[in-house]
Amino acid sequence: MTEILKPQNDAQLLEVIKWAISDNVTLSVQGLGSKNKLGRLVEYDYILDTSALSGICMYEPGELVITAAAGTPLADLEKVIDAEHQELSFEPANYAKLLGEDVANKGTIGGMIASNTAGPRRVKVGAARDHFLGFKAVSGRGEEFKSGGRVVKNVTGYDLSKLMAGSWGTLGVMNEVTLKVMPKPEKTRTVLLIGADPEQACKAMTQAFGSSNEISAASWITEKMASLSNVEILKLTKGSVTAVRVEGPAPSVAYRCKSLRDMLHEFGQVEELHTHNSDTFWHEIRDVHPFASEGDNRVVWRISCAPQSGWKIINDLKDLKGVEAYMDWAGGLIWMAVDAPKVGAEGLIRDVVNLYGGHATLVRGSDQLRKSIPVFHPPQSGVMGLSKRLKENFDPQAILNPGRMYKGV
Repeated sequence: MTEILKPQNDAQLLEVIKWAISDNVTLSVQGLGSKNKLGRLVEYDYILDTSALSGICMYEPGELVITAAAGTPLADLEKVIDAEHQELSFEPANYAKLLGEDVANKGTIGGMIASNTAGPRRVKVGAARDHFLGFKAVSGRGEEFKSGGRVVKNVTGYDLSKLMAGSWGTLGVMNEVTLKVMPKPEKTRTVLLIGADPEQACKAMTQAFGSSNEISAASWITEKMASLSNVEILKLTKGSVTAVRVEGPAPSVAYRCKSLRDMLHEFGQVEELHTHNSDTFWHEIRDVHPFASEGDNRVVWRISCAPQSGWKIINDLKDLKGVEAYMDWAGGLIWMAVDAPKVGAEGLIRDVVNLYGGHATLVRGSDQLRKSIPVFHPPQSGVMGLSKRLKENFDPQAILNPGRMYKGV
């Protein structure tokens, strides 16, 4: 059994990394382990458990900013800001149900930033990196460093926060992060268009986003997926569902919903979800519940592309065995499940995605599959060269999550 190293404070974290450098051993950086099934499967000598580096360091609701130790459970932070009717507006996803893990384990703040997760509202407010104001960390050189601050306008020097977000712990181990929070919307409603095919859905979602109705999310699911929802009206729906969400003050939301219903009526039948059912539906979309049913062991891909290419990619891959797909981000994000346990249909999927200029990331697959194919979309040679140089600068001996993203990086 692999030995676990669990520093209790920042000084011990620095000591552990310096020891790993001196003994030339590799570390798997983990918090609560919620993302252990994501990324490439790699070999390491020790587990570096950061979960003891936990707690809220500073929270100023009036300034919309919070600082926490990187090992703080996301659930704890959400509880604190929810009491002030605030939220992380980029809607960090929880893939626990999809991956067959404990749904109560949402992971840590550091893991959320390291994976740069974001939910349906990304099309409006951006990803985790866009709400990441600053951090403190220890590099693979055994050096403490920090970037950013506690105010949005603090951008002095290089914006290393953008670099650390999405780096999957390969450049440094964060021990403190500062995030921007936002007020929760007063009301949420979702306008539903029934029966549109993927091409029609993309047109409808594009038209909605191009209007003055300030959309915060747009998604398309199949009739089968709708039947699996915990929202009663969706269970009974006969046809696919295109969903468009609006949020804000009650009078504004009511006005915009009416405008959207009138606009989308030309595409077919329209319905509406109010706040509670809307929240339930968008949590299901965010956490990929359509592919999280018990017994569904298909390989799952996350495909990002230009919104107007979403329906084309789905159409070009419609003949794959056991394939199902739905769209989020108005067509710019495709979640696709396919019955291809040995190779994941990786070649076919990436050939099509490359044709439209997108990226395909393996999210659910066996350990063997995660070893045998690239989990993250292979970057162009120039981007890969830059990634390698960054790794060499921050972690020259490759002791931190070696190969978690790409082989040799």
